Amino acid sequence: MIKQIYLIRGDKEESYADFRSRIENYAAETTKHKDISKLSYTITIDAPPTISVIPFKKKKIAVLSVWKREAGFIEDFMKKQGFCGAYTVTEALPVSYAKDRPDCVITPGICLLTLFRKKKSIDRATFLDRWHNSHTPLSIKYHPLWHYSRNVVERIIPETAEPWEGIVEEHMRTRQELLNPFIFFGNPLVIIPRMIKVYTDTKSFIDYPTMEPYLMKEFIVKS
Repeated sequence: MIKQIYLIRGDKEESYADFRSRIENYAAETTKHKDISKLSYTITIDAPPTISVIPFKKKKIAVLSVWKREAGFIEDFMKKQGFCGAYTVTEALPVSYAKDRPDCVITPGICLLTLFRKKKSIDRATFLDRWHNSHTPLSIKYHPLWHYSRNVVERIIPETAEPWEGIVEEHMRTRQELLNPFIFFGNPLVIIPRMIKVYTDTKSFIDYPTMEPYLMKEFIVKS
């Protein structure tokens, strides 16, 4: 099965409710394609907190994930308002929840979406090694992860698409587990060294100034 990710950005003037409605319609249309076996999306449904240890972006964005039998991209998406890139990815699930709820029901908890590029001074092999063998174990050790979807970008279209190389969705069971730093990083005795460690490790393989983290909710449309 081939996994593809499509990025759609909301307009500045568009309300969160209107953006969510638009993405729901896109997802419903997409499930009609015979080649699609699974479809889910994560989306910004409200503004992130003004103050947070995570530097959330305030733009509206949706990440639609589809699993297909054929490699071709869904051309309808290229015409959608706010479309900014289609990506074939290799997914890994170092941590995975049990899907024990019906389709089209909002996934409990909260999702941290991170879009990022390789640090310019390293090659792709080093980028992947540091990401997979250093940062992933660190995230699992420090953070209360419930589900962790790690997506390595293998192909991008069109040529004008946003050039992301990594797309990660980290789910926590509750909003507090992500937004309370003493839960997300640990108690007062460990929080500072852990935050420094994560920051240093992140900067060792990611082009940090271009990284984009978002506060999201997940919807599984077809499982």
